[in-house]
Amino acid sequence: MEIQTLNPTTPRQRQRIEAFLKRNGLRFDDMHYYAAITDDDGEMIAGGGLKGNVIKCVAVDDAHKGEAIANTLISHLIAHANEEGHSNVMLFTKPKNRQLFESLSFRLLAEAPEAVLMETGIGGINNMVEQLKKIKEEGEVCKENNQECRKEEKTNLNITTPQHLNPSTPQPLTTTTPLRGVVVMNCNPFTLGHRYLIEQAAKQVERLFVMVVREDCSLFSYAERKAMVEQGVAHLKNVTVIDGSEYAISQATFPTYFLKRLDDAADTQMLLDLDLFRRHIAPALGATVRFVGTEPTDRLTRRYNQLMHEVLADVREIVRLEKEGNAVSASRVRKAMEQGDMSTIRQLVPPTTLPYIIAHLATQALQAELDTTPKPGLVDKDNNGAHRDMDYALMQRSIDTLHPYFVKLALLGCADALPSHTAIRDAGIEAEKAMLSATNGVNTHKGALFSMGLAVVAAAHEKNTDSLQTTIKALAASFPDTNGTHGSKAKLLSKGTTAIKGALDNAREGYEMLFAEWLPFYIERRKERDAHTLHKTLLRIMCDLDDTNVIYRTDLATAEEVKQEARALLDSFSKAALKDMDRHYTTRNISPGGAADMLSLTIFIGSIQT
Repeated sequence: MEIQTLNPTTPRQRQRIEAFLKRNGLRFDDMHYYAAITDDDGEMIAGGGLKGNVIKCVAVDDAHKGEAIANTLISHLIAHANEEGHSNVMLFTKPKNRQLFESLSFRLLAEAPEAVLMETGIGGINNMVEQLKKIKEEGEVCKENNQECRKEEKTNLNITTPQHLNPSTPQPLTTTTPLRGVVVMNCNPFTLGHRYLIEQAAKQVERLFVMVVREDCSLFSYAERKAMVEQGVAHLKNVTVIDGSEYAISQATFPTYFLKRLDDAADTQMLLDLDLFRRHIAPALGATVRFVGTEPTDRLTRRYNQLMHEVLADVREIVRLEKEGNAVSASRVRKAMEQGDMSTIRQLVPPTTLPYIIAHLATQALQAELDTTPKPGLVDKDNNGAHRDMDYALMQRSIDTLHPYFVKLALLGCADALPSHTAIRDAGIEAEKAMLSATNGVNTHKGALFSMGLAVVAAAHEKNTDSLQTTIKALAASFPDTNGTHGSKAKLLSKGTTAIKGALDNAREGYEMLFAEWLPFYIERRKERDAHTLHKTLLRIMCDLDDTNVIYRTDLATAEEVKQEARALLDSFSKAALKDMDRHYTTRNISPGGAADMLSLTIFIGSIQT
């Protein structure tokens, strides 16, 4: 017998794994590594895989189950996971296999009727529990040493919630048994509804812990979601925001390969997650109450709440906050973001959330420009256009790198006073360095960073979007004339014969053409649900803009030709003709990069103002 390594991403090897698992009553699950034990004839008699530090799809043929093959296989998988940097290894399996894996040094973490979660190795959940205990102890020191803290806690105590009373209504206060509670939230993004739930829960306990779901499969990253919560509840003295559990079990992380009925998957995942909370998280924090919001719409969340009442001793549901007859929810905010409905967003989120939303709208605008395909001479999903040093993947990496800096700029803008030129410049320089590092020195978005950065700061600062243009002008006025940019070089090429406006000139004018011409054109196309809104808006911009990128790469005469050709194509638009223009511009090294930047900016401003 020998151990062979199979690649689950290779079609032929995956088929071999699937056939073996099917023979043993299991289904294939997502894995990056699979180890197979074969007999002398090369037949697979045992196998198991890995996804990160999770062992999956372990099976041993019935004829070989008494030969200690499982021990050899599991030891190999643990060793391989250790080599990949994982000090502890987990697995999900059937309850009947619990004893087998306990004999292989695995310890139980959580159990449900259809599955158990086990772990082996150094650290693991014990480390998390110790960290939570430390957070609890730090709070107790605060209570002992801070008179104000003690006074506030004393007025917020509540030991029971009678079943006949609304759980969201604070009950008679007592100091006999201090209560600690937990709220677990995703906050994608953090809304007024989340804040209301936390405020109501905080009134019922001595101390409330808010745990933000760590799993990064949301529009907003874990770091952003946690920061939004921290800023949104800073006024609540008995609330502590803590790191999300690395052991949270979701639909994305729970494997279903060993379940006979896939219908059992959701309940099993939820029960394991709740058992983990009951066994490890709540005791470490000294928490006895779990708070949730009522769920009027989402079936799975409503089922989770139901199971919570069955598994945990004290669960209190807070009636959801409503606006205009509908529950305030993160999904409503995300829908408003898609529709560019900032007025609705402002009604649903606290001011502390707005900078993160504005930054995401900026990033989405850059993404929309990149994804617009075809584009004449520009990088898109089909080709690299006139560029030899960049492609779609590089541009995507650049956008991802810039996003945190848009957040930083938006946070600067949300202050009462406009941020200083120095603060904006320093953030921009930091962003540019990160961009160039991510792209190996290729200037992918320097122009877009400048125009979008100013607009992000202005949008975060202005509650009234009618004054957005004025604020952009004020910000741009503090920037000195530039040297060495495509704009400054294009002006030199013109030798003063033509009044060329560079990126800074357009910003100092508050992007007059954008607000007067391009934005109304874009909004009108959107209202008409034109499938080629972005293509046509790009052409509309190309009709007017002195594109210094085109001038720099070619000459003034060519730049004028580009304007005329864009107008002709716009008057008689077809996608085939746009593809012809793309091929033509690629051959002639024409790239209207300035127009692409203005398309992104138009999309962003549209999402703020419409």
